[in-house]
Amino acid sequence: MTKGQEDLIRYKLGRASESLAEAEVMLQTDHPHGCANRIYYACFYAVTALLLTRDLSSSKHSGVIALFNQHFVKPGLVSVDMGKFYSRMFDNRIESDYADWVEPAGQDLSSEISRAEEFVDQVTTLIETQFK
Repeated sequence: MTKGQEDLIRYKLGRASESLAEAEVMLQTDHPHGCANRIYYACFYAVTALLLTRDLSSSKHSGVIALFNQHFVKPGLVSVDMGKFYSRMFDNRIESDYADWVEPAGQDLSSEISRAEEFVDQVTTLIETQFK
């Protein structure tokens, strides 16, 4: 792995952390749509960082999900539950951003932020094993 790849991975992990903090602010200030968006993007940035450890990328969100499932969930490096969580956050983000009359629930968003923090932590740990 090149120094540039390592720098980009660290940058994306920083964006994941930043997005989690933004999700928390959005929840506290009663912006549920923005919160759902930032939860998904926290996971997305973490996954794109993880894919870079194997020189993988996709220009589409669905492609990122597929690569994540193929290379990390299916072989058992990430639990199926976490793979389903990531896919569900993508669906939530799409619905929240584009569907009419959809209001993400505040209590659910609080628990989703906690799950996203766990998700990002697990992905970060997996990435750290790639650097060794």
